[in-house]
Amino acid sequence: MNKADSSAEGALPSVAIRVDQFEDLDHERLKLLDPSSPAPILTPSGQIRKVKSFTDTHKIRDINVASGAASARSLRPYDQVTAYPDGSDSGTNHYAPSVRSLASIGMGCTDGRKMVIRRVPTSPTELFHLVRPPTPPDEDTASHDSDCGEEEEDAETVHLKPRRPFWANKIQFVLACVGYSVGLGNVWRFPYLCYKSGGGAFLIPYFIILLVCGIPMLFMELAIGQYTAHGPIGALSQICPLFKGAGVASVVISFVMSTYYAVIIAWAIYYFFTSFKSEVPWASCSNRWNTPQCWVPNHNTNISKPNGSQTPTEQFFEKKVLSMSDGIEYPGGMRWELAACLVCAWVLVYFALWKSIKSSAKVRYITTTLPFLLIIVFLGRSLTLDGADKGLRFFFKPDWELLKQSRPWVNAASQIFNSIGIAFGSMIMFASYNRFDNNFLHDTLAVSLINAVTSLIVGIFTFATIGNIAFEQNTSVKDVIADSPGLLFVVYPQAIAKMPASQLWAVLFFFMFLCLGLNSQFAIVEVVVTSIQDGFPDMIRRRLVYHELLVLCVCAVSLLFGLPHIIHSGIYIFQLMDYYAASLSITYLAFFEMVAIAWFYGVDRLSKNIKQMTGQCPSLYFRFCWLIAAPALLLALWVASLVDYMPPSYRQYQYPAWAQVLGWTIASVSLLCIPVYAIIVIVRSPGTSFREKLRNSIRPTSLCDCGVADCDLCCSESEPPDDKVTIT
Repeated sequence: MNKADSSAEGALPSVAIRVDQFEDLDHERLKLLDPSSPAPILTPSGQIRKVKSFTDTHKIRDINVASGAASARSLRPYDQVTAYPDGSDSGTNHYAPSVRSLASIGMGCTDGRKMVIRRVPTSPTELFHLVRPPTPPDEDTASHDSDCGEEEEDAETVHLKPRRPFWANKIQFVLACVGYSVGLGNVWRFPYLCYKSGGGAFLIPYFIILLVCGIPMLFMELAIGQYTAHGPIGALSQICPLFKGAGVASVVISFVMSTYYAVIIAWAIYYFFTSFKSEVPWASCSNRWNTPQCWVPNHNTNISKPNGSQTPTEQFFEKKVLSMSDGIEYPGGMRWELAACLVCAWVLVYFALWKSIKSSAKVRYITTTLPFLLIIVFLGRSLTLDGADKGLRFFFKPDWELLKQSRPWVNAASQIFNSIGIAFGSMIMFASYNRFDNNFLHDTLAVSLINAVTSLIVGIFTFATIGNIAFEQNTSVKDVIADSPGLLFVVYPQAIAKMPASQLWAVLFFFMFLCLGLNSQFAIVEVVVTSIQDGFPDMIRRRLVYHELLVLCVCAVSLLFGLPHIIHSGIYIFQLMDYYAASLSITYLAFFEMVAIAWFYGVDRLSKNIKQMTGQCPSLYFRFCWLIAAPALLLALWVASLVDYMPPSYRQYQYPAWAQVLGWTIASVSLLCIPVYAIIVIVRSPGTSFREKLRNSIRPTSLCDCGVADCDLCCSESEPPDDKVTIT
């Protein structure tokens, strides 16, 4: 068969064959190869559907009466089968398939009861295996964990047809979600925001928002991602086109976060290599960057920390690592050592993501599991330090007066969204690689529980360490150090410097922190890459061709946007970006995402979709939170954050007015996505009146290509016809 014939046949409409159960495999194959045998039955849709697994195939008899969520959802248009009409040269009055299409019956997905149309054999050997195939797989192995023998693509053209792959198993999916949760969100942001918000006064709103918003929204996002098999932009544009801007906004925020999260990884890399010196340089005041204000705490001298003094760890971070200027208006030059570390960080991210989840899933086996062991080790060590009980009292004993302020509540909401990954598009993206019938309720509970427990463990060993520092400095816990993004790089090194074999502990700690940072960065960058692939598949296929080039472009652009964070005034830019992009905007985005899905798409429709995937409806707790509790709480938090708005600051430094305008400009890039895209969608919607256009703009797009009217069980029509491939 030449290529011209193949392309000509590919343009013809497809037909489907219904294969019923039979007992004699060889006898039935010979009947199919006999032109005088009865013709197969064609479905009214005129399309062949490929099934995901052995257990689903026997359920399908006719697409019009297809039942069962897994079977209907997994149907996809596939190969062509040419049929002769009545009275043709085939010599039969039946719809007999041609010789070419007869040879298209595959041999890799049959166990004696069902067959799937695959492709035309290209050699006598393939045709021989068609008639006398190898031993079929056992029923035990023919489960949902297999992909029914995906056909191999030509090595030279596989990149031209990008596919959305499957996770190889549930462990990979859970590790991806846990890796993002137990990343920078827990180890860096949680202690920083908890200390900034008054310790115990932060924990109460943290767990309230986790129960009311965190867990229900995580469950909702996993459902939407798994059901639509798209990233945040594609998923929300199918669920409610009017709020497609919410998906765009989540990708914009993820991109902004990827630029300065990589800077945190660069700091960790710098500390990691510095830890190999014979003596850790932050242990004393005898280094060239130290100033007369450097002070080494010593509890035996019973001297409190002098005003204006700094510990060696503070001066190492600010004078040596950052080489800080006096303000954002004094940019200074580039910190070339940090620039090299930033490039190294992006190289690690690129080679972990260049094969999509096929490569990143394997990396997470190490970067997710190893840090847990080290966290437990550091927890045990921190609890034995002098003054640890002082820090733990600050962590667990709330100041009730602080709960009357909005700041602890807003910070707690920001921490929930950042740690679990909701409203950032990460969980929608991860779930889009799931199989349709995956029970994600178990995943939701597992990820939420692990996230909460890890936050508590990290908080315990962080505040136990801060208590030890307060004990050494003869001061209160709240006055130990100013609440800055560098809290982690000041507190932990100071405690490590007093440990025996401090170099070894420093290497282990910053290697753990590097792994956790990479886990968070993987998820954030994958959101951007997946959204670009979903939004511009044709352009990516024509211009970039290879998936690796797309990942390279995203990493290179993010690297360029991250360079301003490593100049001498970079820490002020870092604080500005984190305040406006990750804290102020996120409750606004989460509210409109909840409105789009729970109110416009509808809780009843979402519950029906979840039942189609898992076999059971969500509980009353989830439906109440989606419909009433979560939107009300998010709206109240967002309004409170605007009413009690306070300009950002870095310790005693107050940002100038032009810097605050710059911050609001950064925030508006994501905030304006929702109303701007809503206007565009309404204008482009069909209809003659505004009311008709609005009605069409909130109507879910067709999610089915199976031929059944108004069916919403199948994939989007925008997806390529190829089925997913399993990552192993």
